Amino acid sequence: MTSSPRCPICDRPAARQAENPAFPFCSHRCKLVDLGKWLSEEYRVPMEEASQDESGGGGGRPNEEKR
Repeated sequence: MTSSPRCPICDRPAARQAENPAFPFCSHRCKLVDLGKWLSEEYRVPMEEASQDESGGGGGRPNEEKR
């Protein structure tokens, strides 16, 4: 049994890419809603904090002059 893919925005069935240029979304509207979420920073990519050994321990930006 193969189920059709679901739109990540509205959860409606999304046609495969050959039939749907907005794939993996069900429509161009859902594709734009997703873009808006990225642009408004609703989605974020998790990031690990660098340890002091990796960051150089200075706490400042690279090439930044210390006063």
